Parts: sequence; structure tokens; C-alpha cells
Amino acid sequence: MSGPATPRRVEVTVDRPANGGESVGRADGRVVFVRGAIPGERVVADITDDRHDSYWRAEVAEVLDASPHRVAPRCPAAAAGAGCCDLAHVAPGHARDLKQAVLLDVLDRVGRLPGAIVAGTELATDGVRRLGDADTGWRIRTRLAVDGRGRPGQSAFRGRGVVTEACVQPAPGMLDGLADRGFTPHSELAVVLDADGARHVTELAPVAEPRRGRADSRRRAQQNRARHARPRAQRVVEGEATAVQRVGGRSWDIPVAGFWQAHRDAPRAYAETVVDFVGAHLGGPPRVAWDLYGGAGVFAGALLDGPAGAPDTVHIVDSDPAALDAAEQAFAGGGDRVHTHRGEVAARIADLTARPDVVVLDPPRTGAGERVIGAIADARPGIVVHVGCDAARFARDLGYFAARGFRVVDIRGFDAFPLTHHVEAVACLVPAADG
Repeated sequence: MSGPATPRRVEVTVDRPANGGESVGRADGRVVFVRGAIPGERVVADITDDRHDSYWRAEVAEVLDASPHRVAPRCPAAAAGAGCCDLAHVAPGHARDLKQAVLLDVLDRVGRLPGAIVAGTELATDGVRRLGDADTGWRIRTRLAVDGRGRPGQSAFRGRGVVTEACVQPAPGMLDGLADRGFTPHSELAVVLDADGARHVTELAPVAEPRRGRADSRRRAQQNRARHARPRAQRVVEGEATAVQRVGGRSWDIPVAGFWQAHRDAPRAYAETVVDFVGAHLGGPPRVAWDLYGGAGVFAGALLDGPAGAPDTVHIVDSDPAALDAAEQAFAGGGDRVHTHRGEVAARIADLTARPDVVVLDPPRTGAGERVIGAIADARPGIVVHVGCDAARFARDLGYFAARGFRVVDIRGFDAFPLTHHVEAVACLVPAADG
């Protein structure tokens, strides 16, 4: 005899934010993660995933008691089902409060960092910083999906469709006219505004279809990421294959389909934070610096130009050949101070034999992990600056550092993706014996 059927619709009062943009409540004895709800609200939610015994996932169907922080959704694409602006229904100031709460929660639960330490950081005392003065029109780099009719748009939330309604993230004029041009069906478009406001568009060939067969959702997601990571043919549609970007007095030629921060103000803000932390907590000018997952070397440039005194040597490690080509071009003519190392950080870090005074690491969403952090700790740097774009893995990595004898002295949070749940954080750590 089968058990009672799972209700397809439940009433939930949500009481706290969850990492990932959902809010958490309880219904029928289970934890429910509700997309589209704001903590404090009572909602009716449709169950979207009931495969787990201890929790369900759901989406708001009706708001019964609305939060005072609920606003009319600001993004037409998200309202039409795109995965872009998942917090477009939340007042931006309150969204930053939610992001602060999520970061503080994972630093406690995942990182297991002492509360007294975290309480003294800027993140705890001042909250998540706003970048720039606008919560829309901040994006200068984006990827668009192209549907089967050649029309570009935003990818649907957890789906294979393409939403052609406009998103409010791209800078004004950035996507003008693209909807009227035909592109290769199922391709992708990389669209970038350079430092002078000129637009560059590159089309990436469609991703090869996966082999037919059965796989669970996690395996399918891994396969999908792997397929998108493989090299694909590229065609310049407009502008050039590279775009000039500037931070401080330095310039970089970045491939249009390569990595650069999406928010126009993020590279400068993060670079200034690295320099601030080094100047405040190192105790003297650095001699050797490691810029791990360093890409084109924005942090390397900031250290070389910083007021604390330039290091004699900076080592940039990254697995992206195009990014390191941009770094080598940017630092050409600067003598023998900048060295690039191509390959995965976990494999190449053993080649860095000189003891670093400063280590800056900016890993992908998967984080640095225990192996890389162990190698950094073994090198005994005077200061570590860790940049994280996934809250839980950022907290996990800080926990690994704590276990290896490092102490957090400050953390800054940045609202680098307004109207979304994503948040960027930068932590400064020193050897625990120093404090």
C-alpha cells in the first residue's frame, strides 16, 4: 500500500534566506525551499521537486502576506521565466541584507569560523557593499542563448528554452539591434562593451548534443558543464575578437568570449580591496606575490602599482591560455617581474618555489579546495587574500585555511550581481601566530 501522495501545493511561512536565492520554511513536517518568496512572507507554493525525504523545493504561486520589501518585478525576462534576475521582486537594499545574512550563515555553518572573529569584519558591521550607483544596467559582459529560429535571449530557468524578453542587467544600448539579426540556431553570443563603450559580439558554435542515455540530474549537469567548456568555433559578428579593458592605469586585451568581470565596477573594487588588505595587514612591502587563478593579471597589476610598495616578483597561475596571453601582453616591457604559469593551480603550485609574502586567489565557483589551500599554507605566506563567488564554497575554503593555522582578519562583501542572489566576497587571512 503506497503512502499519501505529495501535495502539489502547500502553504508556507518562510523565515530565513537560503544560499541560492530561495527562502526557507516548513510544511507537512518538511523543510521547503521556496523560490520567489521573501523571508517573513506567508505564501502558497507549488512543489517543483519532491524527490528528497527531508526537504522539498517549491515556487511561489500566490503571496498571502507580503513582505514590505516586495516590489513589482523589475526584469521582463525574469518575469517571463528566464534564470537571470531571480531577486527582481525584492527591494535592492533589502536584497543586500539577505546576501549579508546568507554569507554570515555559511561562514558559521560551513566554515565553522568563530563568531567573535566574523563579528569584527566589515561584512558583519557594514553589510554588503553596493557597486556603483545603479541596480540595473550594470552588466558590460554577457552570454546570450540563441533559439532554434536564430533569436538571441536569456536561458530559461532550469530549462532548455530561450526567453527573448529583455533583461535589465545589460548596460543601456548593449543589446540594441541584436534581436533583429539572425544567428546560427542554438549557438551562443558573447557580447562585451569595452572600456570606451564600443560593442563587440562573437558567436560561438552550438554545443554538441549529448549522447542519448539515462543519467541522474547531477550527472546531466556535470555533462552539460563539460560540453560547454570544450573549445568551440567562434565567429566575430561585430567589432573585434578582443576588447580593451582598463583597471587603474593598465590596459588588457581580453578575448570577447573570455573571462572578465560582468559588473563594470567590479575589477576596480576588487583590486582596491586586495591593495587595502595588503597595506593594512602585511606589515611591510611584499617581495614575492602569487596571483593564483589570476587570469589576465588584474590583481598582479594592482599589487605592482599599489602604494604599499611593488613586489619584486609576481607569479600568475591560470589554466586559460588566452587569459595568460593577455597577461603577458599587458606586462610586456616591465622587466622580469611578472611570470606566468599555464595549467591547473593544483598541479602548478608546486613549481612556485620562492616563499610568497602575499597570495591572492580567485578560484571559480567550485572554490580552491583542500589540496590547493594546503599547498598555500605550506608556503607560509605573510598574508592571503581569498576572493569567492560562491558563498558556501568560499566559507568552506576559509574553514580549510583556519584548520591550517590561518586567521580571518577581515571580509568584505560586494553586490556584484544586483537583482540576483549572487554575491562576491573577499577575505583577508594571516597566520594565526601573528595575532
